[in-house]
Amino acid sequence: MVKKEAISFEDDDDNHRMKKKQRTQLPHDDSVKKEHHHHHDDEKALFVYQNCKQFWKAGDYEGSGCNGAGAAISLTAGIDHVRVHPKFLHSNATSHRWALGAFAELLDNALDEVCHGATYVNIDVLENVKDKSKILLVEDNGGGMAPDEMRQCMSLGYSAKSKLANTIGQYGNGFKTSTMRLGADVIVFSRRPGKTGGSATQSIGMLSFTFLQKTGKEDIVVPMIDYEKRGETWDKLVKSSSDLWQRNLETILQWSPYETEDDLLQQFKFLKDQGTRIIIYNLWEDDQGLLELDFDSDPNDIQTRGASRDAKKIEMANIYPNCKHFFTFQHSLRNYASILYLRIPPGFRIILRGMDINHHNIVDDLMVVKEVTYRPAASPDTPSRNQNMAALITLGFVKDATHHIDVQGFNVYHKNRLIKPFWRVWNAAGSDGRGAIGVLEANFVEPAHNKQGFERTTALSRLEARLIHVQKAYWSSNCHKIGYAPRRQPKKSISPEKAANLTAHKNKSNVKSKLSGNAANSGVSTEKSPVVDGIDELVEKENFSNDKAGAYTADCASPASKIIGTSQCEEAQAITPINCYSSQDNASVDTARNSNIKKAAARSSGAESGPSPSMIGVVLKLKEENICLRESLKNAQIDLQFAENKNKSLQNQLQEERKKMQKMDEEQEVFVSSFLEERSRRNIVEENLKKSLKDASGTIQALLDKVKPLESR
Repeated sequence: MVKKEAISFEDDDDNHRMKKKQRTQLPHDDSVKKEHHHHHDDEKALFVYQNCKQFWKAGDYEGSGCNGAGAAISLTAGIDHVRVHPKFLHSNATSHRWALGAFAELLDNALDEVCHGATYVNIDVLENVKDKSKILLVEDNGGGMAPDEMRQCMSLGYSAKSKLANTIGQYGNGFKTSTMRLGADVIVFSRRPGKTGGSATQSIGMLSFTFLQKTGKEDIVVPMIDYEKRGETWDKLVKSSSDLWQRNLETILQWSPYETEDDLLQQFKFLKDQGTRIIIYNLWEDDQGLLELDFDSDPNDIQTRGASRDAKKIEMANIYPNCKHFFTFQHSLRNYASILYLRIPPGFRIILRGMDINHHNIVDDLMVVKEVTYRPAASPDTPSRNQNMAALITLGFVKDATHHIDVQGFNVYHKNRLIKPFWRVWNAAGSDGRGAIGVLEANFVEPAHNKQGFERTTALSRLEARLIHVQKAYWSSNCHKIGYAPRRQPKKSISPEKAANLTAHKNKSNVKSKLSGNAANSGVSTEKSPVVDGIDELVEKENFSNDKAGAYTADCASPASKIIGTSQCEEAQAITPINCYSSQDNASVDTARNSNIKKAAARSSGAESGPSPSMIGVVLKLKEENICLRESLKNAQIDLQFAENKNKSLQNQLQEERKKMQKMDEEQEVFVSSFLEERSRRNIVEENLKKSLKDASGTIQALLDKVKPLESR
């Protein structure tokens, strides 16, 4: 069985028989008996163990037999199989570098249970009755797990969901990686109702990294116990022997947060008829000895500590509420879970610490919304079932974009699950791209195992390139609506090849007109061909006027002329209109015209069919460059005007602030002078009072002196 090659269960029949066979073959030596007895004492540590409560350091330990050559291979019923060391639980969990990504895996499992009747998933924080530490609860009322399904859940790589539609899980690894990422240990309670006349069952399984470390296990051992409902009572469901069942119970009680079997059974009362209750304990700590998860900052949320929690981002989220999820999803489970799914099944609730999480669609935060449909091209790494899929890209400006905050990216979902939150595909210099947020569901790309990114495939590269193009086009067309200077729009241009074809047609029409001789004088029609009309319209659309053409003549010494060659530049000069010259240069103009005409005639070898196709292509190319330069200059002038206006506005604000400061200084001077006057007045009054007090004291003393003689009489 593949299952035994991954994780050993204490109640496994074959495992039990193997151990029994090994015990019967041991030699009758006192030292061996003593060692054998010591090996089976699971309640004592086999080596000195220093407990590490930091996740990224917890994998640095060695089992009692890790250095031996035979530690990697074991014999089960005469068949060699690869063993899995407990360190693999930790190294497997490192795929989740972000703690909230582990919560998402558990939420996925609960949402997949909707097809089995699940109506809620509840995440809460409880207290460990043994040591008063914090523990996590994740509970749903789905279909639960039968004993065999519970063992598959605890094993590696089992997943029946990959064959089911509308389910998120597919690799059979999420439960192990997520629970071990949040804490060192997990205990699972699951109740499954009876089906097709079968009895209802309930199972308890414990996957404890602490237990495996402290007892020096060299294999991943999972203690499990099962119950079966007979009538109105729950009886033990023994798979191998009662001794092993009792031994598993004792192991669970020693290494779990519960002290008695009744405490364990009490957990099933929360599940009623069906469901699964997951308890994660011995939560990981950070370098400062604090829990990695923060339960105190917000009593209705679970947050992370460290770099992902930025005080500046929290302040920005309060100032710009429409960007709250962008600034807080990395440290707030409530805000992250609210956008984790594109759609929530009707009636399904996600409850966090007693309060429902309200589902949020990022599209509701957008304005100037545009939708673009993307159909991926076929590629070798795209499964055939994904060839005809399409993604609807919804793009818009976040409603706080007018403040020009640096918020942008695409929320990319796969099968309803958020895989890439706020994926920044366009890293433009300056402010380009700011404020643009997109949402799409891309089922034609495969997510990575941790569901926090996609596999780098050709399909993903093409999607990324398309998203960059879509964002650039959208932002350039609409950035002026949120206060940025308008950007130049790329104009549709005709390629040199098409221009050459049009010119060839025009040349043919010119030849025909020349062959007709004086046909025009005899009443023969000389209308332009459609092709000639087309090229004339092209020149007119592109504003190829005489003054612009004259500019091209001056550009023959530009870098563009070096690219196309001197001879072609001269050809361009030959067909360039010269109306732009002043009247006083008519002689030189005529000379240049005659010279250019002769050069063009010489290069055409006497042919009178007009300019060559290459000449027209060069001219059109130069014309495009000139138009682009003019547009760039125009945009630069607009940006300059915008900057000048902004500078003027800032100068006005500065003047107003200076006036305010001057007024405040004057008020301060008045206040100080009033204070000094009041102080001097108070000093005078104080001096007068002191003088009066002194005089009164003298008067009193004189009266006392007069009274004393009278008293003596």
